[in-house]
Amino acid sequence: MSMDYGFIESNLEKIKRSLAKRNSDFDLAEIERLAGERKKLQLNYDTTKAELNGLSKQIGELMQKKADPKLVDEVKSKTVSLKEQIQNYSDNFERLDAQIKDKILYLPNYLHDSVVEGKSAIDNPIVRVVGDPKVFSFKAKTHDELGEAHGILDFDRAAKVTGARFSFLRNWGAQLERALVQFMLDTHRERGYEELSVPYLVNAASMTGTGQLPKFAEDAFALKDPEYYLIPTAEVPVTNFFQNETLSESMLPKGFVAYSPCFRREAGSYGKDTKGLVRQHQFHKVELMIFAPPEKSYELHEKLTNDAEEILKRLELPYRVAALCSGDIGVASAKTYDIEVWLPGQNTYREISSCSNFEDFQARRANIRFKGTEGKPRYVHTLNGSGLAVGRTLLALLENGQQADGKIQLPKALAPYMSGKLSY
Repeated sequence: MSMDYGFIESNLEKIKRSLAKRNSDFDLAEIERLAGERKKLQLNYDTTKAELNGLSKQIGELMQKKADPKLVDEVKSKTVSLKEQIQNYSDNFERLDAQIKDKILYLPNYLHDSVVEGKSAIDNPIVRVVGDPKVFSFKAKTHDELGEAHGILDFDRAAKVTGARFSFLRNWGAQLERALVQFMLDTHRERGYEELSVPYLVNAASMTGTGQLPKFAEDAFALKDPEYYLIPTAEVPVTNFFQNETLSESMLPKGFVAYSPCFRREAGSYGKDTKGLVRQHQFHKVELMIFAPPEKSYELHEKLTNDAEEILKRLELPYRVAALCSGDIGVASAKTYDIEVWLPGQNTYREISSCSNFEDFQARRANIRFKGTEGKPRYVHTLNGSGLAVGRTLLALLENGQQADGKIQLPKALAPYMSGKLSY
């Protein structure tokens, strides 16, 4: 963790303004108090160490002069006492230092100036609306009703095999999921992203690097021996691909795309979206990641968001983009756009991707830097977004593609991935 109290001191006013804008209850004053105590301990340590060095020098001089042994012993006894004090200062310093570093891990990122103040999702400004929400001449069904009617979704057997919030996809439903993954990967490779196949288990350092730990530990599925975590998103292994590295400026910007299953406990969300594919403990996602020089990160944030939108455009799905307000944005993000797809069965827009600029928040935690032309290492900016959540894309296709006769019509872009068949 590279964000020690020195970082807070250098950015104190900016951090205070951001915490107030977030309406955060983070106790910055407690960190300042602990840092003050640590500073006093450091001063006491240095003063006592200097005194000990002086006495050690004095002992040498006394022994050289063959001074009275009682005097030498008296000085030596003082050094024993000073050594005990120094050890005590050192132990307390380490204890306070660990407390400060632990508390800093809970500090939210500071917000970009363009993030509007607000309390919840209802305060999020809509940036753009693309496509007209579909209106049918019949009562639109939800994706779970359609999936069960077509025999491609089975929640009951998944509950028997595992438990709630798991599902089986069958027949052309399973094929459609696989088709969407390949279609998304192909599209993003065309747009300049390098594909990565990632580990699905990561260590605690990697989870800490992206901000999942320690704050969101209750949302993670963990193994005890050895201590690994099932990834909540491919963002974790991809971000940590360059953990503890210093990149050359010529490598930036660098974009990756990765497909993975994702695993989340969804702690605190009980009772929310429990039907269907909206909020599962295991789901699939194609993830976009950009490592950027700070000067270009917001320009690239727009590009990453547009790249995620491109999937919806090619799939002919109506959607809108919202800029998250200060009360709805994630703790790690400096600025976030949510892309929300139209679901006629639910008669509402639902999030299908979050595209965030974390600035140097994750890079400081994961220690990812680059060396610019001036030769001084700086932290990169990390950007991340879903391109897209596969299950939510599948359910959006079911609801938007439903026909009066009960069939599902898929968009032309998927023909090469569905053996040319688009009506089911």
